Amino acid sequence: MSLEITAPRVTVADAGRHVGETVEIAGWLYNLRRSGKICFPQLRDGTGIIQCVAVKSALPEAVFEALKELTQESSFTVRGKIRAEPRAHGGYELDVESADILQRVPEADPYPITPKEHGVDFLMDHRHLWLRSRRQHAALLVRHEVIKGIRDYFDSHGFVLVDTPIFTPAACEGTTTLFEVDYFEDEKVYLTQSGQLYNEATAAAFGKTYCFGPTFRAEKSKTRRHLTEFWMVEPEMSYANLEDVKRVGQELVLFVIARVLENRREELKVLERDVAKLEAIQAPFHRMSYDDAVIKLQGKGSEIQWGGDFGNTDETLLTEDVDRPVIVDRFPASIKAFYFQPAPERPEVALGVDFIAPEGYGEIIGGGERIHDLELLKQRLDEHQLPHEAFNWYLDLRKYGSVPHAGFGMGVERFVAWMCGLEHIRETIAFPRMLYRTRP
Repeated sequence: MSLEITAPRVTVADAGRHVGETVEIAGWLYNLRRSGKICFPQLRDGTGIIQCVAVKSALPEAVFEALKELTQESSFTVRGKIRAEPRAHGGYELDVESADILQRVPEADPYPITPKEHGVDFLMDHRHLWLRSRRQHAALLVRHEVIKGIRDYFDSHGFVLVDTPIFTPAACEGTTTLFEVDYFEDEKVYLTQSGQLYNEATAAAFGKTYCFGPTFRAEKSKTRRHLTEFWMVEPEMSYANLEDVKRVGQELVLFVIARVLENRREELKVLERDVAKLEAIQAPFHRMSYDDAVIKLQGKGSEIQWGGDFGNTDETLLTEDVDRPVIVDRFPASIKAFYFQPAPERPEVALGVDFIAPEGYGEIIGGGERIHDLELLKQRLDEHQLPHEAFNWYLDLRKYGSVPHAGFGMGVERFVAWMCGLEHIRETIAFPRMLYRTRP
């Protein structure tokens, strides 16, 4: 049903560069309008949506009828001339000269996601198809931009990307949130909670490193902020302290926000994100100690006592009156991991820091200084009832050229949720893994 017309294959995103030219575009039917002897199939190809104009008198009858009867998400290619049309989505239209239908979705088994309202469970069961919708598409393009921005920041600031293992022999954050895996010969290993311990080794080799990959937490949490599998970027710096973590963390956040605003405004518009709130995020971020944060929270009605960790509500209360992240430091050592350096003048306090995003998005960065004294680290392992033999290699880092060092972790999904203004973190990753969700 096609004419023998040769034309260069282009994308919808590049259509504006080919005005007046005959091109080919391949994709799927996004929508279709009919009006007598003319029809308007909208084609999406992953880079955008373009309206095609098919006129019956200008096409073989079989081609026109095939286009007129297309069903949602049918796959096809069209060839025709691009012209500017300010009223059209994207500003351009394609006048159809020929077409090939690759697969027509049968009317007896139509595309299941329709313009009508669907429940969340239905949409998550059909996540493999829901990804094609404009909002989900936009969210994942913002995620792409966030990840690219993160990599560009570290790559341009002297950090070396070093991958860390997914199978680990011991806990990093705590044994209660580990996914245990059967390894060879009855050995037990765990899915990584963090690459940080290995980053400390690579930072001693390269000075400044980062890892970027999936991490796993076996937390039985059903909040809108938690996934059991998520992606985290973790930089580590030798000869660095708590202030370096605050500086680099703030620089990173501002750098990535600027990239999103520069390159993804159309996607933010689709997501109905209030970009003014992102544009307002400037340096310096607000800073306070854990001590002052507890006082502020108690003044706002929170029941938190000194020594307690922040809950979701506490994090929201801390930022409800500010327009940029709040940096909270010097947490009680008792609520931080074993490797945190205690404050010299106040050992019950750890030199740790959290960056808490405004608008109720919670902690986006957590990190701090690491213990660099061998004997103190051994003591901390004992206090946390962790076996020395599992950490012998980690202890070696304090035997051979130990230096003050520091780093942090930033979860990609929570950051993307903040950028997009999404209510739930499940929409920030293609196939989310949650307490009761492992499919598709």
